[in-house]
Amino acid sequence: MILVTGATGHIGNVLVRGLVASGQPVRALLLPGEDRTPLEGLPVQCVEGDVRQPDNLASAMQGVDLVFHLAGVISIVPGQWELLRAVNVQGTCNVLQAARAAGVRRLVYTSSIHALARPPHGLPIDERLPFDPNNPHGLYDRSKAQASLAVEEAVRQGLDAVIACPTGVIGPYDFRLSEMGRLILDAMRYPLHFQLPGGYDFVDVRDVAHGLLLAAERGRPGERYILGGRRISMRAIVDTVRRVRGMRALQVPIPLWLARLAARLALPFYRLTRLPPRLTPYALETVLSNADIRHDKARRELGYRPRPLSQSIADSVAWFRANARLLSRLHRRPWALL
Repeated sequence: MILVTGATGHIGNVLVRGLVASGQPVRALLLPGEDRTPLEGLPVQCVEGDVRQPDNLASAMQGVDLVFHLAGVISIVPGQWELLRAVNVQGTCNVLQAARAAGVRRLVYTSSIHALARPPHGLPIDERLPFDPNNPHGLYDRSKAQASLAVEEAVRQGLDAVIACPTGVIGPYDFRLSEMGRLILDAMRYPLHFQLPGGYDFVDVRDVAHGLLLAAERGRPGERYILGGRRISMRAIVDTVRRVRGMRALQVPIPLWLARLAARLALPFYRLTRLPPRLTPYALETVLSNADIRHDKARRELGYRPRPLSQSIADSVAWFRANARLLSRLHRRPWALL
């Protein structure tokens, strides 16, 4: 039996699809009352539990041979440390303890490229960089770094575990609408787009899921593997969406000083309206940061081969169009006519 935490998330539900397609028995750990739409129609055993509550995990681990731990909170706004610590850090420690107690053969932890220390422009980002538990750029980064260090400590205590660090994730099956998913949707809907500077390393969600499977099969215990794609500018992403859609549209570049001002002013707006945050100081800092990210180690040791991003963007557009009515219902937004 294979246990997947965070199974309804973007990477999680794609991973579950891959496991099911290969004939593997899958158990998904879901929060009580969690929407199961991303797993609808899949032959998966769903159990309710919370990584913050160790008692839930003992029963979920029974008979489990392999654990993919993906459950976590992603945040691009300040002020959520207690939640990030409870879920990303303590939740991971609880999963590690339960896995050891249950005699799980192997655990694959999905960390983040942001858990690694960020070198300045001109230096490559690879697995030789340490996890940075005091990362000054964001609380999310710190939480993932601290959780990754906990996994490494568990390995030293005898647990067979591997760490995967995906870069920015895009692609189909984005039921919850990630930040990049919302960007692609906006590019599909609006003829005018205010263009942020910068870019980042993005990777197809299906390649990340496959990379996790490869890590489970071929990864060396205690090692970390970057699962990346390639760097692409924010402008090129929007241009690709519109080329796929056959749209004529205008992109208006935003000067960097104005983008920084807007990012600071946006925070109270998001708090007041409770809308999903888009432009924040953290998000802007990310697309301006060093994105010379190397996945040579995963290519060499795991056989990891990410697809072209143009294909990923085209497949995202097709998936959003095919599932527009479902997304409209889930998010109460008028996307039915995409």
